[in-house]
Amino acid sequence: MSTLARLLLTGLSLAALLLVWQVAAWWAASPLLPDPAAVVEAGMRATQTGVLPSSIAITLGRVAASFLIAMVVGSAIGIVLGRSLALNEVFGPWVIVLLNLPALVVIILCYVWFGLTEAAAITAVSINKIPNVAVTMREGAAALSRDLDEMARVYRLGPLGTLRHVVLPQLVPFFAASARSGLALTWKIVLVVELLGRSNGVGFELQTAFQLFDVATILAYALAFTAVVQFIEVGLLQPWERRASRWRR
Repeated sequence: MSTLARLLLTGLSLAALLLVWQVAAWWAASPLLPDPAAVVEAGMRATQTGVLPSSIAITLGRVAASFLIAMVVGSAIGIVLGRSLALNEVFGPWVIVLLNLPALVVIILCYVWFGLTEAAAITAVSINKIPNVAVTMREGAAALSRDLDEMARVYRLGPLGTLRHVVLPQLVPFFAASARSGLALTWKIVLVVELLGRSNGVGFELQTAFQLFDVATILAYALAFTAVVQFIEVGLLQPWERRASRWRR
């Protein structure tokens, strides 16, 4: 299917979703289910006051910091565990325990231990995401080609050369999978963190709208932030993945 056909199909699908939403709003006839026009109007009001753009910028900053920390730490842990069977036997269960720890528990504990601070918020989000990255990267590191490892030894690439020219290129698909799932998971957890313990950001604004039962504003913030995250996915992550995977073709 051509790119134009895929874009057309995506546009028709989104138009059908808007139509279903509009019909449901007409049928409900309630402020608890506003139509798309009311949501757009609420978004415009928040944009004109400057609250919507500033809240998205603050939340994106927290998402970026947490995402980078989780990707760096989680990737390092995953590669080490995937390349060493002994270390994986010892520390693998730690990763599984953290993976199954509820996100809300981690957030509450970080706020209790470190206070309602920016560092506690970013730490809580990072801890929630690190196990997911580590598990994905561990599977990728365990599946690396042994033949390429032997080739690296024959050509005496050394540890850093092997990591740069042999290990990391093979792990690109796993980096991409971790980044995509990580981005989607991180921004959702950031909203919870902001709702529970911060005084700004999209999560805080959603809490304020919830207290007023302002569903139009809730949907306006949710859709605006989702659009920003989709732009990052399509505009940054997918081009990077295509560029990094060129050697596989």
